[in-house]
Amino acid sequence: MKITASKTVAEVVAENYKAADVFKKHGIDFCCGGGVSLAEICRRKSIDYAHIEAELLALGNDIPESHDFNNWELDVLVDYIVEKHHTYVKENIPLIVQYAEKVARVHGHHYTETVKIRDLFNEVAKDLPVHLQKEEQILFPFIKMMVEAKRKGLPIPNPPFGTVQNPIRMMENEHDTSGEIFKEIAALSNQYQLPEGACNTFKVLYAKLKEFQDDLHQHIHLENNILFPKAVGMQV
Repeated sequence: MKITASKTVAEVVAENYKAADVFKKHGIDFCCGGGVSLAEICRRKSIDYAHIEAELLALGNDIPESHDFNNWELDVLVDYIVEKHHTYVKENIPLIVQYAEKVARVHGHHYTETVKIRDLFNEVAKDLPVHLQKEEQILFPFIKMMVEAKRKGLPIPNPPFGTVQNPIRMMENEHDTSGEIFKEIAALSNQYQLPEGACNTFKVLYAKLKEFQDDLHQHIHLENNILFPKAVGMQV
């Protein structure tokens, strides 16, 4: 992996998924806000660029094929996103809603932030399944149609929504909304730090919220930084 100051955070993670851990350690957004150059993000965060560069280079280039998402065929990547990340979201939203409700009800009088956290997650629980449905029923099937047409040497079909960029722009906007909500949840929970004497439900809630956030970051990264740009490129 070649590291330059002009390369964006998103490009670095697209080339080597291990870079996500480096950026997370320094509080750098690599999914929704990944379109910023390394030089610029270091300036904003007051981080020594040489330090970041050294950490990234230390990761090496040994990427297992199972995680080399940047070189996957787009239809394979689509199936992976649906099977891994969409399934995770659908299975975990109802659980977290229950935990958040119980913690807010029992502890909200003392830890008032848990009430706001519950309300914020309820927004995600309402909007994210609709977002996934739009991807699964509209955008992803068209991307797979484009891939199949390219394989067969056929013209890219004309979608009813104009260009693939139109639904992608909508999906990216919705990603930004979910990302901002989770930034607020993380801030309210002091980065998921438990108060002293927290009960087991409190512990499970914060652990699940952190897990959900981490999965969401990877999910959005695969779409915003790999799938979507390549899909747009196919239609140019």
